[in-house]
Amino acid sequence: MGKPTGFLEYERRVSEEIAPLERIKNFNEFHIPLPLEKQQLQGARCMACGVPFCQYGKMLNGMASGCPLNNLCPEWNDLVYTGNWEQAYNRLMKTHCFPEFTSRVCPALCEAACTCNLNGDPVSTKENERAIIERAYETGLVKAQPPKVRTGKKVAVIGSGPSGLAVAMQLNRRGHEVTVFERNDRIGGLLRYGIPNMKLEKSVIDRRVRLMEEEGVIFKTNVNVGVDVKAAKLLKDFDRVVLCCGASNPRDIKVPGREAEGIYFAVDFLKGVTKSLLDSDLADQKFVACKNKKVMVIGGGDTGNDCVGTAIRLGASSVVQLEMMPKAPDQRAANNPWPEWPRVCKTDYGQQEAIAVFGHDPRIYQTTVKEFIADDKGRLKKAVLVKLQSKKDEKTGRMMMVPVEGSEWTVEVDVVLIAAGFLGSQKYVTDAFKVDLTPRTNVATEAEKYQTSVKNVFTAGDMHRGQSLVVWAIHEGREAAKAVDESLMGYTNLV
Repeated sequence: MGKPTGFLEYERRVSEEIAPLERIKNFNEFHIPLPLEKQQLQGARCMACGVPFCQYGKMLNGMASGCPLNNLCPEWNDLVYTGNWEQAYNRLMKTHCFPEFTSRVCPALCEAACTCNLNGDPVSTKENERAIIERAYETGLVKAQPPKVRTGKKVAVIGSGPSGLAVAMQLNRRGHEVTVFERNDRIGGLLRYGIPNMKLEKSVIDRRVRLMEEEGVIFKTNVNVGVDVKAAKLLKDFDRVVLCCGASNPRDIKVPGREAEGIYFAVDFLKGVTKSLLDSDLADQKFVACKNKKVMVIGGGDTGNDCVGTAIRLGASSVVQLEMMPKAPDQRAANNPWPEWPRVCKTDYGQQEAIAVFGHDPRIYQTTVKEFIADDKGRLKKAVLVKLQSKKDEKTGRMMMVPVEGSEWTVEVDVVLIAAGFLGSQKYVTDAFKVDLTPRTNVATEAEKYQTSVKNVFTAGDMHRGQSLVVWAIHEGREAAKAVDESLMGYTNLV
């Protein structure tokens, strides 16, 4: 364990953040890690609980409790405290592929389930994880690990998001020849084009991809499987195919006036900004212009928050964010006990920046759009909003958010970003491979299995489980790799 009295002696400390008004001047990451000696003291707060829910990684009341990767958090927290960074890195990589990603973008399911969180502040496990992996890179511990023996088996991975990269890393290290196909111009999937730079600088992805190339993984970009390459050819050329294409169908807002110019899906907006940033440092102007414009974000999740932060950096004159649901409580409710995921109100970095710039929280709760209004040239100029209330559907018995009659009001708006989630896998890919789908259009498999209805075709990540977290995608990739390996070799030694 850490220090027997560590959680009593040391207060929780996390990295400092550059002030909102300063960090919005660029798209750089804005967290300043703790000095090494202070980070080690944070490891001292971990008590190696008898039942460490931090590494439990199961569903409680429909929500994940603890890390889906079953990371050995108490072990490497203790090793951080004692300064044994090499062994901490070794223990971290027993269960993980890409801690440099999750230590930046994961909502820290481990910390929400930390026993210290019951009556105090949780151990800063997420930042300990980042300290481990970044120190490992700095000191040369992270090295390419090409397999000593090749099996002669070939695997195609379709999609290079976190699940696809995890599948590729695991199967390549096992000795199979792995080729990753990506339809975009750069590797990373939503890590690359769905998560803004200020949360995950793309050099972090490039660093890992270079290592994987050294290990023997073959990456092919600008290849749209199902269009540029036929499924039949892949099934002929490769022993196994793994579909990791994500849940790529954005949920739309179908109201009058939707065709107006100035309404975009969040994923397209974020991709355009990141691509322009990488290609030309925004000089090419190939992104949705927000400067001096009134921006409305529809959706209250992480993607919506990313849109808020991005629009502010692009110079929006105002930003509002619509959320259909009521504001969550500031503290845990009695019906949401630890170690469940805490359903509480979170003010994320984008909202913090909006408060700093505009003087108020951008979120408007229990509200949606009833109609968009365009000018005589078809350009968006206004939106009619309506309040929502919770009401039971008499047919299904389910509670639904429905409009409140007479509550409409009109606001001026120039740009709308729809961040209402995703509906499932894209039809042209699933049709190409003729795989069965679930009612939610995810690729169907047996429960906790990864083999699809088509021989030699597997799936993982959001395409399989639906829109979820990066840590779940990595979990799925590792588990799918085991299934693929076993189908190829008759057994697996992957963990």
